[in-house]
Amino acid sequence: MNTKSKQKTILLTLLSVVFFSFISCKEKTTLEKPKDLTISEGFKNPLGFYDATPTFSWKLPATEGVKHQSAYQIVVASSKDLLPNNADLWDSEKQNTDQSVWVKYEGKPLESRQKVYWQVKYWNQDEAPSEWSAINHFELGLLSNDDWKAQWIGLDTKAEGILGSQDNIIHRPQYLRKGFELSNDVESARLYITAKGVFDVAINGEDVSDDVMPPGYTPYKERIETITYNVTSVIESGQNTIGVELASGWHSSRLGWKKALWVDTETPKVLCQLELTMKDGTKEIIVSDNSWKGTTNGPIRLSEIYDGETYDANLEMEGWTTNNFSDKDWSSVNSFPITNNIRLEPKRHTKVKSKIELATQEIIQKDGTIIFDLKQNMVGVPLLKVPMKKGETLKVRFAEMLSPDGAFYTKNYRSALSTNYYTASQDGVIEWMPKFTFHGFRYVELSGFDTTVEPTNDWVTGIVQYSDFDENGTFTSSHEKLNQLQSNIVWGMRGNFFDIPTDCPQRDERMGWTGDAQVFGPTSMFNADVYKFWASWLQSVRESQFENGAIPWVVPDVLFDGKVSAGWGDVCTIIPYKIYQRTGDVKILEDNFEMMKAWVAYHQESSENLISKMGFFADWLQPYPENGDNKGDTKLNVIGTAFFAQSAHITAKTAKILGNNDDYNTYYKLYKSVSEQFSNQFFNTDGTIKNATETQTSYLLALAFKLLPEEKHEGAKQNLLKKIAEADNHLRTGFLGTPLLSQVLDETGEIDLMYKLLFNETYPSWFYSINQGASTIWERWNSYSKVEGFNPQNMNSLNHYAYGAIGEWMYERIGAIAPLEAGYKVIRIAPEPRQPLSSASASLNTPYGEASSSWEINGDEFQLEIMIPPNTTAQVILPGTTGSFDGTDGIETISNQGNKNEFLVQPGHYKFVSKL
Repeated sequence: MNTKSKQKTILLTLLSVVFFSFISCKEKTTLEKPKDLTISEGFKNPLGFYDATPTFSWKLPATEGVKHQSAYQIVVASSKDLLPNNADLWDSEKQNTDQSVWVKYEGKPLESRQKVYWQVKYWNQDEAPSEWSAINHFELGLLSNDDWKAQWIGLDTKAEGILGSQDNIIHRPQYLRKGFELSNDVESARLYITAKGVFDVAINGEDVSDDVMPPGYTPYKERIETITYNVTSVIESGQNTIGVELASGWHSSRLGWKKALWVDTETPKVLCQLELTMKDGTKEIIVSDNSWKGTTNGPIRLSEIYDGETYDANLEMEGWTTNNFSDKDWSSVNSFPITNNIRLEPKRHTKVKSKIELATQEIIQKDGTIIFDLKQNMVGVPLLKVPMKKGETLKVRFAEMLSPDGAFYTKNYRSALSTNYYTASQDGVIEWMPKFTFHGFRYVELSGFDTTVEPTNDWVTGIVQYSDFDENGTFTSSHEKLNQLQSNIVWGMRGNFFDIPTDCPQRDERMGWTGDAQVFGPTSMFNADVYKFWASWLQSVRESQFENGAIPWVVPDVLFDGKVSAGWGDVCTIIPYKIYQRTGDVKILEDNFEMMKAWVAYHQESSENLISKMGFFADWLQPYPENGDNKGDTKLNVIGTAFFAQSAHITAKTAKILGNNDDYNTYYKLYKSVSEQFSNQFFNTDGTIKNATETQTSYLLALAFKLLPEEKHEGAKQNLLKKIAEADNHLRTGFLGTPLLSQVLDETGEIDLMYKLLFNETYPSWFYSINQGASTIWERWNSYSKVEGFNPQNMNSLNHYAYGAIGEWMYERIGAIAPLEAGYKVIRIAPEPRQPLSSASASLNTPYGEASSSWEINGDEFQLEIMIPPNTTAQVILPGTTGSFDGTDGIETISNQGNKNEFLVQPGHYKFVSKL
């Protein structure tokens, strides 16, 4: 071979090596790993988890090369060392699907206390694999009553005979303790604990958690939730002490209006089980039993949800949860066995936490008292740092607003005293916050402090408390009052998501009203990560459903009168379906389908010829009612029949999603039959209502729930517009009609009118309350006026989220992020810009990742910037003409007609421009 041939051969060899090395490197390239791994309703690495058959979800990274998932693999093991190649609990193997949310566990059965580790990987649209995710884990709680060896314990507080403000029995808070000795070092320690009441627990002088009023509020006669704490770090070799403070909470306090229900309440009790694994492999268990000691002679003298807390620092017991304290004068506790009629189950949503601190903004002196203004209506407790003299008692009162003359306005608290007392044991600055109560307030009034000291803002800090959820979406615009409305909606949610969705947080109520929940649920899902919150409460709804299928007014049911209301009970169909639309998780439908069917059966039983005979609240708090009634003017059987049809329709759609065709046919036929009867009974051929008072809500129900044939539909729409015009283009809707207003006007193309209603400044409107200084949503459209003062009725909550349901339309049509397919698998970006807005933006953490939409008008140019998360697509409808966008990759033009440009958009970041 000559020299040139040798050189050519060497060159070809080198090129081959380089080429195959390149190919080899390319084949070995892996994509960025999946992120945000969660199980079931969005839990990340939970301890004491409730679900032994979880689902798995993850998000794809928003990086170049990752548009969609083509396959996944999940591995689950009893030890992290077994992952990913030796998974002993479950290996899904490679599944060729784009499903990245709500993947059901199909491995070996899981048991109480079990710790489980898992990982996931995916393949992208080009079949390229990702790295394995980080290893996540979860640990199950005690799943069965049989797992408990402990007993309920407590003191006979009823025997003390203390009566409260409404002649109700008050159970003085208890202090319970147990000393125990360990001979070995601890490897791990778990404290399983719950209460008939609420508790705080410490071990060896260390608080176990910062939870507020655990375990929370459930139908106590059916289910009590249990909490698991990892207490390994506070357990010592040798002597240890556990101490529990126990108060009435929701379980043993007066709740509701019927005195007979709370005059003779059960005494609070605690149940705890400390399970220890020692470093030598042995196990020990410390349980609540009759060996514990207790006293009610502690510093918290009284504590009630409605009336507040009384604290006497002279009775503080320093070190009572440590080993050096003597309890020889304490009493032995009573013990009671666990019974199987009440289920003990791990808590299935986040506990209440102290989330935000609000500083005092202004100090007002009035008639010998000092009033601290936080400038924000809130829920929680005050942190007090106040100078006092020994033996003096500080009185702490609360109000949501001041009267026009500056006086405290507490009429709307009704019988809730909502007052705290603190007695000082020495001269100096006390630092204190209540532990077993909560208040709704903006203003804090103090009296009984050291008057020789000039008050300062740091005397009072508002500690905002609510169930521990994170922000899920954002909304902002160019309009100051619309932004204030968004703030009011968010603060109303924070104030009323206190372990359950309450109606109001301040007065003698604070109950889980089903109607309020029904209308506000979809809005809450945008603002916060509350899927687990709603799923948990819906379990309580199922447990509270009556044998005849009826749903009570409030859940948990503390009224026990068997009364039912259309539009309120329909929460059991509407909320599961709305949650499904926003999550895509069929489990929420599976869990609630039987409840839906039973409720529809109750609807049918409560009707005659499919026309409802059900009461009760109607279109609650409609403004300007002709009959002067809080129930408004829309006829009860119009409302009842409309919701009968709607619940039957939702139940039919649920059956179809679940693959139950027989039930689908049954309930769809029922929906059509009820709709026909509704149309025949209540509507003339020209679409005017008959046999009932003509109201905006009567037309809204017919149009929103699609209850009319085509020939009546247009007439009903025109009659709705006429009723709105008669009201000078103002709403006349209450709790049930208001959420339907934006939906119907949007669907019928009346966007300009919806903008008019939304931006009205005068009563009744959303901005009216803002103009009167509101920082939350009010119960009534006219709860307060700067000119006329407070609404004369004492049912006048200034923190009541129902009318905040308008947020759903704000986010989906102004902010322009809506689910076109369940769970935002397909997203609709269809902004509706109108004056007086020049810009708006929204972001949402969908199950697949963050979606965002931001638009701005410059002259006649409309600019839209969007972000579409991986593994989804979007329908983008751009207003205006001659639309353009930055590049063509990932965008497919569907249509370009008139003033609308429609595109199909793949994941990624895009900018669009059009002419208005």
